Amino acid sequence: EKVYAGIVAEKDSGEPFGALHNKQGYDYYSFYLLLHDIGILKTGIVGNYRLNFGQGLVLGQGSMFGKTAYSSSFTFRSTGIRRHTSTDEYNYFRGSGIALKWKQWTLSVFYSHRSLDGVIKGGEITSIYKTGLHRSEKEADKMNQLTMQMSGGNISYTGNSYQLGITGVYYCFNRSYEPELKDYSKYNLHGRSFYNLGMDYKYRFHRFSIQGEAALGISGMAFMNQVLYSPLQDIRLMLVHRYYSHDYWAMFAHSFGESSSVQNENGWCLSGEITPSRYWKLFASIDLFSFPWWKYRISKPSQGVDGLLQVTFAPHENLTMYLNYRYKRKERDVSGTNGKITLPVYHHRLRYRLNYSPGELFSFRTTADYNHFHSLGKLPGQGYQLTQVITCRPLHFPLKTELQGSYFYTDDYDTRVYIAEKGLLYTFYTPSFQGEGVRVAINLRYDLNTHWMVIAKFGQTIYMNRSEIGSGYDLIASNKKADLQMQLRLKF
Repeated sequence: EKVYAGIVAEKDSGEPFGALHNKQGYDYYSFYLLLHDIGILKTGIVGNYRLNFGQGLVLGQGSMFGKTAYSSSFTFRSTGIRRHTSTDEYNYFRGSGIALKWKQWTLSVFYSHRSLDGVIKGGEITSIYKTGLHRSEKEADKMNQLTMQMSGGNISYTGNSYQLGITGVYYCFNRSYEPELKDYSKYNLHGRSFYNLGMDYKYRFHRFSIQGEAALGISGMAFMNQVLYSPLQDIRLMLVHRYYSHDYWAMFAHSFGESSSVQNENGWCLSGEITPSRYWKLFASIDLFSFPWWKYRISKPSQGVDGLLQVTFAPHENLTMYLNYRYKRKERDVSGTNGKITLPVYHHRLRYRLNYSPGELFSFRTTADYNHFHSLGKLPGQGYQLTQVITCRPLHFPLKTELQGSYFYTDDYDTRVYIAEKGLLYTFYTPSFQGEGVRVAINLRYDLNTHWMVIAKFGQTIYMNRSEIGSGYDLIASNKKADLQMQLRLKF
């Protein structure tokens, strides 16, 4: 529990292995060596790592599963220095970091120097690539074209019922970053060197818990605050407010919001959960948000609403089910009007899920989704999917089998459906589907003993409305797409 070390080697589909423009075997290598809780040393790391402090307005590389999951979690975010163990080729730092803890004080400092993929024109960086794909010579020519240095720190003080922290970060490129700034992106980050400074807090008082952060950068500012109130044991209410100015620059920020970036967004989100009895649980949330400046496909300041209602019923420990309804209204430019006409679009989603375990041998999960998307002056689109999962766990044989089958049908991309699948350990896999087809997957896990474990997963998607899948380097000249994953774990 004191020392962690790891190496990750990865190549994407279509990338050469030890050949052509890639002579080093795998396309991507990552390593780390981490020391944990040794005297006053809370964390010490060399290699690839991630950072998360406060509410993520300065540094937010921790796990966050979307706005809905955040508003229903009612918990604080974890902070600090973490090892980078995934195959993500973009969202990490490379260098060293150290966190020292003395009594109520924690001091973290870190430094990173790494290469990034991108395009250089006229001595300036015109674009930064985040995909990590190097399948062709053209893509390989973008590899490691620029460098970025980052240094910073965080100091926090933790009392009996409160915590205060300050985070600062400075980062720069080896040449000026000057992307093409369209009307909707005219306030986006550009230049050579940048900084962000933030102050965060947490405080608990009786049935109240509050936390938040305020941050500023070389341009703009951002605020995010959350209040959690529990008047009774079975009732919890949470109010989240965020204000991210249209010109706030923070390259590594990630926090609560309708958009993926901490920029150009204001909003209030109220959510509540009540457990009226041991069998029933009700959850509801409503988020009112606005974008002060243009967005992609929205050529004016706009606003929207996102609401969710979920009812969970668990009459028995082996039987649970829930039904939820989500409504979202946003604004979008009408196609063909060059942004002169912007109208609201409406998205309705309905989901039912049933989990049933009649015994220790078998368990079943049934999921049904329905989507309805429409805008003024256009015919509405719809999509739905039905998924059945059967899990078998033999009592006297260490093999766990999970079989999953899905049927989906959607009119277009706006009505696409998402189908979650059980993958390998430490991975998440929730692909989206559009059109008409079926998806079948089988996941096998065999625990040889307390030390050895093997997982194998095979899946296949068959489309009924097309003869080709994908495009460009991802093109498959068939209506079938198969995938195979395997994992071997040795536990000391």
